[in-house]
Amino acid sequence: MLKKDRFNAFVDYFSKHQPDAKTELNYTNPYELLVAVILSAQCTDKRINQITPKLFERYPDAYALSLASSDEIFEYIRSVSYPNNKAKHLAGMSKILVEQYNGEIPSSMEDLQKLPGVGRKTANVVTSVIFEAPAMAVDTHVFRVANRLGLTRNATTPLAVEKQLIEYLPEETIRHAHHWLILHGRYICVARSPKCEICPITHFCKYYEQQQTATALKKAEMLLRKKEKEALQRKKANKLSTALKKFEVKE
Repeated sequence: MLKKDRFNAFVDYFSKHQPDAKTELNYTNPYELLVAVILSAQCTDKRINQITPKLFERYPDAYALSLASSDEIFEYIRSVSYPNNKAKHLAGMSKILVEQYNGEIPSSMEDLQKLPGVGRKTANVVTSVIFEAPAMAVDTHVFRVANRLGLTRNATTPLAVEKQLIEYLPEETIRHAHHWLILHGRYICVARSPKCEICPITHFCKYYEQQQTATALKKAEMLLRKKEKEALQRKKANKLSTALKKFEVKE
């Protein structure tokens, strides 16, 4: 299957079956999404959704958060991964928002990446979800699933994956495709043991195709070995039979 055809099949399936796919992080405004995404780095959305209600109740906007110390913020996020660093990021991020952006979330990738704790992936999430920009955030799920499906080739970095996906995806689908890939990777195309037996898109999946080919080759090899073993056993049986006949003649 050509890459173009694979992309067409990908967009066609998910446009029909998951047209309204969205982030599983809970938020009610751009500030809350930015905070949640910063906290979600190397942590599950489920865990983040457990701790953000109290955090947002105490610090409902950038102004409130900017008045808090990293130690105070830490008490609300201690159960997430790398809480010390993230507390410092949130404290620094909120101060910059207040001082330079009047407490509002900037819409450009360049401005977002100036904020502590905000890398390219986080900036892409915010611009695509909040501002509906054609941005492709690449996390471990997107990286893995895009490669397995055959949407990317020889892409060894998140940026390379991002560029290849954006090159082939229709612009209006890019912000949705991010969620399609994440959710598929989170629930079906999991890292260690992908659930190919229940996957609805194996018909255009390169990984599945390769696995089927590998399985077929393995079966063919096993069958060949079985036949060789049977042939060897028949040869031994024939030799034994010939030897017995010679012995009977001598008798």
